[in-house]
Amino acid sequence: MTAADWAGCGALWLTGDPDGAPDQSRSGVLDHARAVADGFTARTGVPIDVGAELTRRAALLGLTRRGRISAGGASRLIATRDGWCALTLARDVDREAIPALLETTTVTDPWSAISHWAADVSAAEVTARARLLGLPVAALGEQAPARPVIRRIGPAGPPRSPSDCLVVDLSSMWAGPLCGRLLREAGATVVKVESPSRPDGTRRTPRFFDWMNAGKLCYSLDFDEPEALRSLLARADVVLESSRPSALTRRGLGPDLPARPGRVWARITAHGNGIGANWAGFGDDAAVAGGLVGIAEGGPYFCADAIADPLTGLEAARSVVEALARGGGELVEVSLSAVAAEYAAIPTTPTLPRHVATRPASPRISGRASAPGADRDVVHALASAPAQ
Repeated sequence: MTAADWAGCGALWLTGDPDGAPDQSRSGVLDHARAVADGFTARTGVPIDVGAELTRRAALLGLTRRGRISAGGASRLIATRDGWCALTLARDVDREAIPALLETTTVTDPWSAISHWAADVSAAEVTARARLLGLPVAALGEQAPARPVIRRIGPAGPPRSPSDCLVVDLSSMWAGPLCGRLLREAGATVVKVESPSRPDGTRRTPRFFDWMNAGKLCYSLDFDEPEALRSLLARADVVLESSRPSALTRRGLGPDLPARPGRVWARITAHGNGIGANWAGFGDDAAVAGGLVGIAEGGPYFCADAIADPLTGLEAARSVVEALARGGGELVEVSLSAVAAEYAAIPTTPTLPRHVATRPASPRISGRASAPGADRDVVHALASAPAQ
């Protein structure tokens, strides 16, 4: 019943040609995602509605399928001379870089101009030039499948569950905050850390932010004055981060901090810690890098809504609880594009029989997230408490 489940959770509604039939070719994603979620549930007792995790942002924002435009609207699939690329223009800095990308001074219709330019060059040229400018871009299928990378970074402690852990969540947007939310549901105390100058961008969509972050303690500080954060990290049992690997390390805040026995450090990146360590990426373009796109009836199409994000959040949550069960002392590195490539390797689903595409259902949001920095005093008390 995988194809029916793909339709029932709303993923079918979000995938395919907006003027034609929806695309169920990737419905096998659900079975694999359920297996990942079951690994988390087996260690924590926390059930996960996988279909909801994949589609509820779209429900909260009223999104639908748009074919080669992402459901959220910021990413597009672009035909090049020899293949397909995905480019995301989600930030002001991305849009400001378009003239440099196209080597012109004036751009009146950015997407039309980009499409016209890309049609005459190779996918490799598009990605190389865009990455030179720091743009989130990917060539279709450029990333090979890869499991999370586990490395020893400190002494192990006794095996433990998340229920007595302090989690410091430095991540933003979707994948990392989802991991943090699941750890909170498993009983962890989760501190969400934001910079006052760059709060989590999903605060602009309050219902989605509440769904991801309600129940976390909200703490605000300047990452360029890291002493307060260093003392909090020294107490952390789990650290979640989703910035480029160098961003914290150059501030002396990376996983090479003096090791707390049993600490698990989870690093979520767009493209891993190798050649792509400094490449920008979001859920939609990272999914394209992994080849996770709809392919039925004239594809490629964007698959669901920024699907690499929730899939990676689930993978990170399972990996963290498994690391805690081993005694920790580990760095867990999870890449959006590599996770997407794992799912892209799953055999596709035949297009028949057809299933009715239904809109994803909005979740019940049980609470409101705190304002930035609202829990400062509580967090200071946690940071100064004796280590357990």
